[in-house]
Amino acid sequence: MSTSPAPASPALPHADGLAPQPPHAFVQATRTLAVGALVGLILLGLAWELWLAPTGSRFLAFKVLPLVIPLAGLLKHRLYTYRWVSLLVWLYFTEGVVRATGLPPGAALGIGEWLAWGQVLLCCLLFTACAAHVRWRLKHKTVAAA
Repeated sequence: MSTSPAPASPALPHADGLAPQPPHAFVQATRTLAVGALVGLILLGLAWELWLAPTGSRFLAFKVLPLVIPLAGLLKHRLYTYRWVSLLVWLYFTEGVVRATGLPPGAALGIGEWLAWGQVLLCCLLFTACAAHVRWRLKHKTVAAA
């Protein structure tokens, strides 16, 4: 008896007749950074308003709900989602800057201000990742595989 390996099954054709190709490494990296920054913003917003430095109204924790909506689109490489998230993030950036710089002159930074600067940093990372992702995909006219 021969123990030859089983023949490889042929790849299923893609809708356009070509086999799907894995996303480019740069697309993967920007997607990972964008998803990580988005999840970080969600977790930071919840932790900030519910446990770390609540403002007195736990209702402000609902501000992270708009950030949950684009998560699936980012994971599925939807170019349109990357575009509008790069605009949405500026609302959270502005909130972070206002809350980080709202201290009277000479006052020491408290935990709320440090959390606000963390939010600003995550917003900058998210915007950079989304902008780089969109720019690369438009430049190379690729459709990333999901």
